[in-house]
Amino acid sequence: MLKLTYTESSFDLECVTLSLEEWVAQRVILALRVGQGLCIEPTTASFLLPVDLPGVEVLRAEVKRDDREIIALCACDAEYMEVTLRGSWLSVSSKDAVGVFVTTMSDRAEFFLHKLWQEAQFCASVMSE
Repeated sequence: MLKLTYTESSFDLECVTLSLEEWVAQRVILALRVGQGLCIEPTTASFLLPVDLPGVEVLRAEVKRDDREIIALCACDAEYMEVTLRGSWLSVSSKDAVGVFVTTMSDRAEFFLHKLWQEAQFCASVMSE
């Protein structure tokens, strides 16, 4: 499962070994125990990846092989492409911009997308130094 955590100033993407159902169930139980509201709704989440990142062509091929249409790629400009994922948004309210987006796809696609995202973060931090 891929988990994208959105905060007020950034987001983080991570691979989680639990199944989507197990993770959501644990999150619901936590919300019940602490008395916090929880909204879960199907939606999409997007982020950018540099088009010149090594492995982007492999990602494009993986997207073409997956017939469930969970992931889509779209060219933004000459430097970036947008990665859009279908999944579920979990937050305190449906209007909240801070929360967690979760989705599941093949283990291979999850691992590879996470690896590309990490590489993009590394390249961005090196360029900002």
